Amino acid sequence: MPTLPTLAVFSIATLALLLVPGPAVVYIVTRSVAQGRTAGIISVAGIHVGSLVHVVAAALGLSALLAASATAFTVVKYAGAAYLVYLGVRKLMTPGDGLAKEVEAVSRQRLFGEGFVVNVLNPKTAIFFLAFLPQFVDPSLGPVAAQVAVLGLVWTVLGMASDGTYAVLSAALAARLRRSPVAARRVDVASGLVYIGLGTAAALAGDGPRK
Repeated sequence: MPTLPTLAVFSIATLALLLVPGPAVVYIVTRSVAQGRTAGIISVAGIHVGSLVHVVAAALGLSALLAASATAFTVVKYAGAAYLVYLGVRKLMTPGDGLAKEVEAVSRQRLFGEGFVVNVLNPKTAIFFLAFLPQFVDPSLGPVAAQVAVLGLVWTVLGMASDGTYAVLSAALAARLRRSPVAARRVDVASGLVYIGLGTAAALAGDGPRK
C-alpha cells in the first residue's frame, strides 16, 4: 500500500489538477448555472462514477505494463508528461470563450448519464492516471493494482469534494459566469501553468517505476 507521505504528496498533486477546469468542470459549471445547485451535484455524482472506470482501467493497465516492460512504463510516463506540458502551452495561447453557456434543462437521469459519459471520455482524467499516477507506485510495497486502486479512490473522493464546490459556487454566481471571456482567460492562464508544472514534475520524478 502507498505510504502516508506518498498519499499526502499525491493528494496535493491531485488537487492541483482537479482545480483546473477541464471537460468535467465545464459540464458541472454549465449545468449548475443553467439548472441550479441540485443539477450540479447530480452531475458531480455521474462524473465520479465515471472516475471509477478510469481507476479500474489504470489498475489493470499499469499492472500489465509494469509486468511486461519497465521500459514501456517509462515511455508512457514521459509521453504523458510531454502531453501535459503541451496542454499547458495550448491553454496559455488559446483565448477563453466563457465558462458557461446557456443550455436546455434536462432530467436528473440525463444529468447523471451525461456526467458519467463526460468523465469516462475525459482526456484530463485519463492523462493524469497514465502520466502522473505511476510516480506514486512502488512495486516493493505490494501489488501495483492495489496501490493504483487506493490512489484512484483518493482521486475520486477529492474530485467529488472539488467538483461539488464548483457546483455550489457556480450556481450561486450564475449571472456572473454566463459568457465571461475575461474570467475564462484568467482560468486558462492558471490552468496552463498547472499543466506545465505537473508535466515538468512528472518528467523529473525519475526514470521509471521505483524498485
